[in-house]
Amino acid sequence: MPRSNPPPPVDRELLDFGPGELTAVERWQIRVVRRTFESPAIDRGIRLLQRHFSANWVHDATKNLTHVHGLGRLPRFDRDESTILVSNHRSFFDLYAVSAVLLKRGLAQRLMFPVRSKFFYDTPLGFAVNGAMSIFAMYPPVFRDRDRVALNRASVDEVIGRLQAGGAFVGLHPEGKRNQSRDPYTLLPARPGVGRIIQATKGRATVVPVFVNGLGNDVVRLVAGNYRKNGNPVTIVFGAPIDFGAQLDEAPSTELHVRIAERALDAVRALGDEERAIRAALGGGGRGE
Repeated sequence: MPRSNPPPPVDRELLDFGPGELTAVERWQIRVVRRTFESPAIDRGIRLLQRHFSANWVHDATKNLTHVHGLGRLPRFDRDESTILVSNHRSFFDLYAVSAVLLKRGLAQRLMFPVRSKFFYDTPLGFAVNGAMSIFAMYPPVFRDRDRVALNRASVDEVIGRLQAGGAFVGLHPEGKRNQSRDPYTLLPARPGVGRIIQATKGRATVVPVFVNGLGNDVVRLVAGNYRKNGNPVTIVFGAPIDFGAQLDEAPSTELHVRIAERALDAVRALGDEERAIRAALGGGGRGE
């Protein structure tokens, strides 16, 4: 099979794209959120709010349902180093729940969760939700339209740059999109974007796998079950950092990036096997949501 080539290098960053490529609302929101990274004082404030506000409300809304395993496998999260968290993707709230666990345990890195641009970046309400729920962790935007592929490459480059600069905690889903199948343990195929990000950091970002199950997408039901203490168990299983070995030194290609993403997804899948046994012991039926 012929070796596939990597996408051409991106020579434009997000705000270089013109009015015909980014709407005025998208451009304004990107500029505002980016400013929170560029100002040291604002960045410190964002980190504090993510740690002491976002983490607290998520913790309070899920604490009676959540069962966390594998904390002893985690590395020490240095404030000025970077981490990539790779997770399965069942719910809109996966990364909120997982990051809240780590923030409550002292994580001081700046949260970044790439998010679809639709709603979150093309409407003022999306901006308000991003600020209120995550203190602008949902960044940068990901564009689903085929004619906006160049924008996505620029977004990936920005994620890589933040990781290389240090102090970033980036949550990624190797599956590329939310898995809506009935079986939470059968994962979607790995996509190359995560592999490209991991390789580009050249080992300067620690890659940590996690499997989360039981959250669902009905936030009212989730919170009600938490406070009534009769909701579906939410299980989070962390794994040890992933060693990609010589893969990080190979010549970049789409094929390689898929293999790196598959290696990450294999680690997540193995944690799913652990979670299945844990959930069965909790009386969760071995499935979850």
